[in-house]
Amino acid sequence: MSIVAFFVLTIFTACSSLPPKEFAKTAISIGVVVEDLNKSLDFYTNVVGMVPVREFSIDVEKANRMGLSNGESFDIKVLKLENAEQATELKLMSFNNSTNHSDQNYIPEANGIRYMTIFVNSLTPILERIKNNQVETLGETPIMLDENRRFVAIQDPDGNFIEFIGFVNSF
Repeated sequence: MSIVAFFVLTIFTACSSLPPKEFAKTAISIGVVVEDLNKSLDFYTNVVGMVPVREFSIDVEKANRMGLSNGESFDIKVLKLENAEQATELKLMSFNNSTNHSDQNYIPEANGIRYMTIFVNSLTPILERIKNNQVETLGETPIMLDENRRFVAIQDPDGNFIEFIGFVNSF
C-alpha cells in the first residue's frame, strides 16, 4: 500500500469514528419581543445594518400546542448581519405590550438577555447610521478598548443594549 493511501485511510478511519455533532448549526437564533415591530425592524435594518431574510407567522393553535403563547398568534421577522446560512438570527416579534426596559440606563438594571455584541471591520458606517438616525451613543462612546479596538454602545427602541467593536485600522 502506498504511503498516500495509508494516510487517506487513517484520516478517513479517524474521522468516521468521531462522535456525531450535537448541534446541527453553529449559530443560534435569538427571539426578541419588542413593543413596536415596525420601529424595531427599522432600527435593526437602518441603524445596525441587519438584513431581513425571512418572516413567518405562528397561528393561535400552533402557538398553544408549542407552549409559546396563551391564545395569541404572532408574526416573526428574521434578521441577520448578512444572509449567510450559519449567521446568527435575530427574530423580532411583538405582542403590542409596553416595554419595561426602555427607561433603563445600564445593563444590570434588569435580568434576561440585555445586550448583544457585534464585531465589525469598521465603525465608520455604523457611526454614520447612528448619527443619521439620531440615535444617542451611551457613555463617552465611541472609546478605545485597547490599542487595537474601538467600542461604541447604543440602545434599541426597547432599551436593549448593542455594542459594536471594531479595529483601530478601521478609523
